[in-house]
Amino acid sequence: MGRRARCRRLQQQQQQQRRPEGTEDGAEGAGKRHDAGWEGGYPEIVKENKLFEHYYQELKIVPEGEWDQFMEALREPLPATLRITGYKSHAKEILHCLKNKYFKELEDLEVDGQKVEVPQPLSWYPEELAWHTNLSRKILRKSPQLEKFHQFLVSETESILDMCAAPGSKTTQLIEMLHADMNVPFPEGFVIANDVDNKRCYLLVHQAKRLSSPCIMVVNHDASSIPRLMIDVNGKKEVLFYDRILCDVPCSGDGTMRKNIDVWKKWTTLNSLQLHGLQLRIATRGAEQLVEGGRMVYSTCSLNPIEDEAVIASLLEKSEGALELADVSSELPGLKWMPGLTQWKVMTKDGQWFAEWDEVPHSRHTQIRPTMFPPKDPEKLQAMHLERCLRILPHHQNTGGFFVAVLVKKSSMPWNKRPPKLQGESAKPRDPVQSSPAGPTGEKAAGPSELERKLDTGIGDTEIIERTEDLENNGNKKDGVCGPPPSKKMKLFGFKEDPFVFIPEDDPLFPPIQKFYALDPSFPRMNLLTRTTEGKKRQLYMVSKELRNVLLNNSERMKVINTGIKVWCRNSSGEEFDCAFRLAQEGIYTLYPFINSRIITVSLEDVKILLTQENPFLRKLSSEAYIQAKDLAKGSVVLKYEPDPTKPDTLQCPIVLCGWRGKASIRTFVPKNERLHYLRMMGLEVLAEKRKEGTALTDESAANSGHLEDDEVSADQRAEQTASPDATSTGSDSAGGATVPR
Repeated sequence: MGRRARCRRLQQQQQQQRRPEGTEDGAEGAGKRHDAGWEGGYPEIVKENKLFEHYYQELKIVPEGEWDQFMEALREPLPATLRITGYKSHAKEILHCLKNKYFKELEDLEVDGQKVEVPQPLSWYPEELAWHTNLSRKILRKSPQLEKFHQFLVSETESILDMCAAPGSKTTQLIEMLHADMNVPFPEGFVIANDVDNKRCYLLVHQAKRLSSPCIMVVNHDASSIPRLMIDVNGKKEVLFYDRILCDVPCSGDGTMRKNIDVWKKWTTLNSLQLHGLQLRIATRGAEQLVEGGRMVYSTCSLNPIEDEAVIASLLEKSEGALELADVSSELPGLKWMPGLTQWKVMTKDGQWFAEWDEVPHSRHTQIRPTMFPPKDPEKLQAMHLERCLRILPHHQNTGGFFVAVLVKKSSMPWNKRPPKLQGESAKPRDPVQSSPAGPTGEKAAGPSELERKLDTGIGDTEIIERTEDLENNGNKKDGVCGPPPSKKMKLFGFKEDPFVFIPEDDPLFPPIQKFYALDPSFPRMNLLTRTTEGKKRQLYMVSKELRNVLLNNSERMKVINTGIKVWCRNSSGEEFDCAFRLAQEGIYTLYPFINSRIITVSLEDVKILLTQENPFLRKLSSEAYIQAKDLAKGSVVLKYEPDPTKPDTLQCPIVLCGWRGKASIRTFVPKNERLHYLRMMGLEVLAEKRKEGTALTDESAANSGHLEDDEVSADQRAEQTASPDATSTGSDSAGGATVPR
């Protein structure tokens, strides 16, 4: 017997000797543990925290007379919430399906003696696109009466429903805003979503992929020092400033107690004290990169003013008038909220209070900072309008707890303003200056001399451009290639990403594609890219021209996890069909406006056949569709359904599907979840048993076997692996209209 085995046996014997009399192994012992408050192997968490109650009662964040309702709401589980995402026309069809089918089936239904409440729309969310219900996940999973509704939720979450929990739900809302008009394949704007955590980045990719947008880029940086990006404007490099920034910062999360119940036992003010400096640095970096006239939303899922109003007050103070709080009280009329605090105190983890910085002993200066207190000057405090901040309390509308502040940038931050040159001063460039990428951090109290130094040595935008051009001109950068940063340290963490390589204009790969699909001359071929510099190009992706600009001008600064949508995939026997590439469903809505051949207009009945049968013969299609298809050569095709406005009871949103015209049959290349989505919109329900049998619900990867080469390993596949149910992640969402979170 080895030493380790002997040690294990000795430990087991010691445990047996220490076990109290009457305890037993096996089922009976397990039953006793269950009776003692154990369930599933974990002790039941008591939803009590005296320090939490003492702290927030003292700060008076809850209106007088509402404390009991506030605490009662915190102890109740958070209701399940769903939001309908995607193109507006598709969202309306799903909403119609929900209201007229699934919700009606829940009326007068009882499960385990509990009456099921029919989901209700969130009163403050526009167009009834967000709903909440008292049904817990456990009841949804295990109740036979709710099987259809549960299957609907699970399936649609992969295509158009947002269950408002995983990272990326705010990012998807921003992407939807860009794509409000379904007829515009390339909106002018774009979204850059950032997260410091590599794994959460892949969850972001997974969420964003559902919306199939060429205008989203996911990057992996520390938000407090997220790099300043450059873009080419008429041949000259300029700094990229963002119109909108969502700054959803890491926080203590005490507003999430209803879903993250371990916060009850772990809560302490120390969490907020430790996060305050990071939150302020992130918000400061966001404000630096905001364009003048732009808006930045600062948000947390914490109720603590140290993470909320203190950060905003400090940011406003150091901005010296460059930032101001916007009054957004009328923008969501149905939303109930409390105005921001103007006075608060700081409490240590052991319950000691300080009302102002002067009271803090020197021994506490590393833990408590001056930026954590409200401004002393009453006029300065009043001018900040901290009451314009929004604090959302759980008991007002059966929600979690949140804090939101909207900041508008009126001018450059003071340390970004280039000091005027003295008369006669030499025009030669300054020596390189080491400066904090996030400006003043708030963690260290800056005296006048330090602030003057920062202003005096501040690096102007022109100087940044000059230095950047020098760096890039000295490098051996390949044209059209945006690769991972050269820093070895960056490559040690997370997955090593493949480069983004734009297809050269003279690449012989493109003319056969252009001819086969009769692409419109306006097709932006320069926006096509692949993820390999060597060998055969297996997939072609597409980005908007704005993201192309960002990629090409920032390859040495930016760690890009994913961008672009897949528009074509190589078909191993494609040369037989005049084109080596078939269309990909992921990018078909972006690509379709430019395609002028190989389009088959299909009826609603044709769509049902194509989505429910594996390889239907051409003769099974309607006569109109058959006539269009029979003379087409074998190969990839577009199948387009146009709604008939004279038949309002039929599906009223357009559908575009990728297909393959075989020798005597036709098939679709559509992922399983998307098939189910379209079938539901047409009023068809596909039960789990049929899905298991595989009748016509083969997903795209299976359909590819025998025809297509395997996909290259990429962030798309890793996103699918990371986004498995076992890889869920708590914490605040990271997104942005060029976000600067984490």
